[in-house]
Amino acid sequence: MSFGFHLETWLPPHTGAVLGTQKVLQSPGCRCHPLSSVSMAFAVTAADVDAFNLLLEMKLKRRRERPNLPRTVTQLVAEDGSRVYVVGTAHFSDDSKRDVVKTIREVQPDVVVVELCQYRVSMLKMDESTLLREAKEISLEKLQQAVRQNGLMSGLMQMLLLKVSAHITEQLGMAPGGEFREAFKEASRVPFCKFHLGDRPIPVTFKRAIAALSFWQKVKLAWGLCFLSDPISKDDVERCKQKDLLEQMMAEMIGEFPDLHRTIVSERDVYLTYMLRQAAQRLELPRSSDAEPRKCVPAVVVGVVGMGHVPGIEKNWTPASPCPGPALVSRLAVKAAFFGLLGYGLYWMGRRTVSLVLSLPAAQCCLQRAAAPPHR
Repeated sequence: MSFGFHLETWLPPHTGAVLGTQKVLQSPGCRCHPLSSVSMAFAVTAADVDAFNLLLEMKLKRRRERPNLPRTVTQLVAEDGSRVYVVGTAHFSDDSKRDVVKTIREVQPDVVVVELCQYRVSMLKMDESTLLREAKEISLEKLQQAVRQNGLMSGLMQMLLLKVSAHITEQLGMAPGGEFREAFKEASRVPFCKFHLGDRPIPVTFKRAIAALSFWQKVKLAWGLCFLSDPISKDDVERCKQKDLLEQMMAEMIGEFPDLHRTIVSERDVYLTYMLRQAAQRLELPRSSDAEPRKCVPAVVVGVVGMGHVPGIEKNWTPASPCPGPALVSRLAVKAAFFGLLGYGLYWMGRRTVSLVLSLPAAQCCLQRAAAPPHR
């Protein structure tokens, strides 16, 4: 899902009448998508294109070639030259919010991708006080809604995790997801910037996580979440942004619930990497006429994700060695099995045929004659 900040916001009023939606465009050697969620669908006046180019030039001037970025930002480069700046955050952190704002202002991105799905998009538009109140309240109605949406076990697990979130909210006096709301606000201030929801739907993640755990693992996890009462401070949250501490926490989680780590962290690392790659496609600049040649430029993308996902995204960003697809592998396996069975059958039949021929009296007589010493 994505939110587009339309060109009508940035172009003169009369230009909106000649703008329309346009799908992703591809051509040999150049894979591009339009610079905004709407693009020049047909010929417009030279003045409109000039206005667009002027605004684009202003944006590019504000974009720093060597941005001064926080330490929590990791830069990735796509094959076509597009750049992705991944901001690793702690979800209850004022410093993370400042890191997101600074990164977006420094690089003036074309796309912002956040670790949210359509089921959690409401937190982008709710104010802090409402979110704070909602996060603290866990009612029977919320439990019933979670069970209806995700099933009994997944719904109960979701409510236990909400209880953990409510515990942290109460300790810190801060609603979760502040860095995503800041990203949404800052993206709306950048001309021609699109906002993408890049996370896997949370019901899918919960169902896969529950299915991956054994009965006793579910009991152990539920017990730990139910009786979570350790105090937490803002300093504890900020320490979660340190990679060495984070790697230690991940190692403990892998040791205790390896399947849970796979479904909640590793699989979503792959999903987030894919969404960032999709966003990092070359951008097609608008043309005043069809006769004008197409021009594509590398994209600049900002990704806002939890610090725990950054190592996995870095690992998955580098494409692995190409391997044959499942269909090709299946065909090769079937052919190999067929020819193997055919060869074995011919070998077995050949042995039986030779044995049968050699057992005949005429063949025995010939063999005896051949074995007899020659007469002098």
